[in-house]
Amino acid sequence: MKILGVYNIKGGVGKTAAAVNIGHLAASSGLRTLIWDLDPQAAATFYLRVKPKVKGSTKMLRGKLDLDGVLKGSDYPNLDLLPSDFSYRNMDLLLGENKKPVMQLLRLLRPLAEQYDLVVLDCPPSISLVSENIFRAADALLLPTIPTTLSLRTMQQLLDFMEGHELMTPVYAFYSMVDRRKRMHQDIVATPADPRCTVLETHIPYASEVERMGLERRPVTAFARSSPAGRAYQALWDEIRKHVAGLLPLPPSFDLSAPF
Repeated sequence: MKILGVYNIKGGVGKTAAAVNIGHLAASSGLRTLIWDLDPQAAATFYLRVKPKVKGSTKMLRGKLDLDGVLKGSDYPNLDLLPSDFSYRNMDLLLGENKKPVMQLLRLLRPLAEQYDLVVLDCPPSISLVSENIFRAADALLLPTIPTTLSLRTMQQLLDFMEGHELMTPVYAFYSMVDRRKRMHQDIVATPADPRCTVLETHIPYASEVERMGLERRPVTAFARSSPAGRAYQALWDEIRKHVAGLLPLPPSFDLSAPF
């Protein structure tokens, strides 16, 4: 089981849209996929038409209730959701009650290793105990970044934090909400970013289809797959699979009886 954290200190950067579309594409490719909506705003939960309530969420975060009991199915094959709950606003406090609190999310997820191939964490925008749990649980962090000065500054803050805490989780940044009509966006995209992370080639455009997710309550890749945004999310997922081991489809078995 691989764990991807879709994360940014800054809100409003297209984080949840990326998490939902990546999760949907992963499930469509045949991977048994779980999206865990860790953000108390519950946007991913809303997009996937699930009620934002987790019975026993407090017990769950304290390790007294298995995640398996609170999982929800979605409208899509291979895609499940662990919905958000407004009690997640107190997640830092609840995680802090455990021994080695920075490892609690990983402890909760480990029993699901035989059930899922991929877990996508839709992370709240902050630097906190929740964030530290995510950094230690994830096999890789995906960092949606708007090509603006403030977004680049938060990228550097994250990388400084991880370096200062000796966190070795690979970070894959990608530009989100890109408007090629803006000179600043063009210039930033063309400028080399912080060498401590890998900047993916795919850019997610500023597009009406992404905004329509709130009306459709579906991933772009479900209702407008051939749109520029839909194609961009597909390209992003394809690129992620090249960088993160274990997400590529299994190769066909080699037939020893076949003639050479």
